[in-house]
Amino acid sequence: MSKLIKRTHKCGELRKENIGEQIALNGWVAKQRSLGSLIFLDLRDKTGITQVVFDETTEKDLFDLAETLKSEFVIGVKGEVRERSSKNPDLSTGDIEVLAHELVVYSESETPPIYVKDDDNVDDNLRLKYRYLDLRKQRMQNIFKIKHDVMQVTRKYFSDNGFTEVETPTLIKATPEGARDYLVPSRVNEGTFYALPQSPQLFKQLLMVSGFDRYFQIARCYRDEDLRADRQPEFTQIDLEMSFVDTDDILAVQEGFLKTLFKEIKGIDIELPLKRLTYDEAMERYGSDKPDLRFGFELKKLNDVVKGSEFKVFEDALLSGGDVRGICIDGGSANFSRKDIDKLTDNAKHYGAKGLVWIRMEKDEEGNAIKSSVNKFFSQEKLAEIVGVFEAKEGDLILIAADKPKVVFDTLGFLRRHIAGQLGLLDDSRYELLWVVDFPMFEEDEETGALKAMHHPFTHPKERDIPMLQKDPTAVKADAYDIVINGYEAGGGSLRIHERDLQEEIFRIMKISPEDQELKFGFLLNAFKYGAPPHGGIAFGLDRLVMLLTGDLDIRNVVAFPKNQKAQCLLSGAPAPVEEAQLEELHIQVSKETTEEE
Repeated sequence: MSKLIKRTHKCGELRKENIGEQIALNGWVAKQRSLGSLIFLDLRDKTGITQVVFDETTEKDLFDLAETLKSEFVIGVKGEVRERSSKNPDLSTGDIEVLAHELVVYSESETPPIYVKDDDNVDDNLRLKYRYLDLRKQRMQNIFKIKHDVMQVTRKYFSDNGFTEVETPTLIKATPEGARDYLVPSRVNEGTFYALPQSPQLFKQLLMVSGFDRYFQIARCYRDEDLRADRQPEFTQIDLEMSFVDTDDILAVQEGFLKTLFKEIKGIDIELPLKRLTYDEAMERYGSDKPDLRFGFELKKLNDVVKGSEFKVFEDALLSGGDVRGICIDGGSANFSRKDIDKLTDNAKHYGAKGLVWIRMEKDEEGNAIKSSVNKFFSQEKLAEIVGVFEAKEGDLILIAADKPKVVFDTLGFLRRHIAGQLGLLDDSRYELLWVVDFPMFEEDEETGALKAMHHPFTHPKERDIPMLQKDPTAVKADAYDIVINGYEAGGGSLRIHERDLQEEIFRIMKISPEDQELKFGFLLNAFKYGAPPHGGIAFGLDRLVMLLTGDLDIRNVVAFPKNQKAQCLLSGAPAPVEEAQLEELHIQVSKETTEEE
């Protein structure tokens, strides 16, 4: 076994003040450069890099050993800190170097399949397969230091504000919460399954019934759903619940947390109270329930202006109960050619739009002040009236969609953010936070047409709307709220139903039978028989918060060992087949036909 050199410093800590000191370092060789009588190597650990030197004063055996070093060898060195003759302003240790007089090689490395440097530009699948190498990069180390700091700030803030950290079970009963559950078969109880929790929702409500008053935990959660850039099958929530509170109480505590978090992690003072938009206002103005407020391009409704036109697309949309809306891109006419608009139209079709109408604030060949793809259907006067709704000026570009309200909102909500990205308006160093409140209580299931809870079935309706539950449940608003940061939903919650009769009424509207209520949620409903306090809470997506705070908008980069788009761990090979004996223990039968085909 190699002799251990006990380090006195880490590789990113040495400065001019250490010149003349005898020090010891441990780490990985980032780079070795041999120049005959001189050997330079960059020694790296999680804190940074220090240049180590072997020269003509170095003993021959030590020099010869240094010559054998290659990238990613793990070593220890002792030496004297001295001033560098050619300083490196890009390194925090760039004013000094270490002249080595002792060297130990702890382990050698084969040539790594990926470069351990921030700008390696390597294929994502290769990065995930060799994640332990990818995580050595300084950028990745910095991300996980921030994630660590976020968790420490979280624990301190909520502990200081009277919250008790309580763990809830990971093996639970399957309940319908919107996404598919990951199921775990029980060996002891044949034919039954646990589910991995999509959230600790029911258990945190039970903790309120248990009298904990204020609960929080940093909870692991699991959802078997299609993945995207800001979603993973296993993720972490900052989860909390509070008793004897209303919405204002909950949001005030969360705003204090966010203010503390941004100050501690980014040095940014966010102004309180945060802006609030109702769900309806967010959709009307931005086409999204998670609007990005770092730029304008607000939606404008054109129904009254274009009503009765000869343009069939607009008329058909209005006659079928749809909308005609548009956005105005400041100075957009010069930035988007006809070909560019065609590309935007193709993108819009992914959201259900059949096409886009465009209006440019510039003269055409005939001298008209306004050019449009619908010039032959509208006079210059009518186009000027449309343009007036947007208060557009010369050089602006207007894009209009006409269809069902949801299609129009989805299309224009996507376009405003997509175009802002193309124009460089998404400044990740700037943060716009807001609450979106008063969500609809129910929405229609696209496949069955039945009503389902927009958030979850335990969300409390607005008190003023409870009388409408029997008359018109689609008009009922929920006491629900989402925190939105730069166009991302960073967390969401609600007041909860604590009255058993109201909870049963919500289940009735959702056509969940009394038998199914008892089967799926009986343990919660039974708890409500014994005194449940008014309560509510919220869950922040820890990984999304870190993603936003680091400016790295790929959620895989803030998860140590993430899954790919197919929910596979390329490093370990999960999910993978298991031996037939294990399946038999779990009382799971394997199809012989399937086995033979394989």
